[in-house]
Amino acid sequence: MPIHFNTCLLIDDNYIDNFVTRRILESANFADNIIVLQSAHDAIDALRDGSIKPNVIFLDIRMPMMSGFEFLQEYEALELDNKERVKIFMLSSSLDPTDMNNSKSNKYVAQFVHKPLTHQALEELCT
Repeated sequence: MPIHFNTCLLIDDNYIDNFVTRRILESANFADNIIVLQSAHDAIDALRDGSIKPNVIFLDIRMPMMSGFEFLQEYEALELDNKERVKIFMLSSSLDPTDMNNSKSNKYVAQFVHKPLTHQALEELCT
């Protein structure tokens, strides 16, 4: 895998999905640091206070309290130095065409990826 990141943030409320995605990312040596948060609110707080400075984010769409799209609205309002350079991948099991279209039309989202993340899908993201 030619692309390697310093810090990857995985935001998903599902423990099993996080376990699988983290294993795929680790086995591919995708990033030096993989941080998993089960709450989009916690992720926004960590980004706002600078405790997490990711190069790439995998973001679930359907989460309680704050959805992936609500996260993106909050992300837009953050004042971060490298916000435009952070790659955000929407990682979701949603088959709703509206979710896919909303993902593709968001300027921060690099790509929509179907769960579960696979080595093949990860390879395609990095080429």
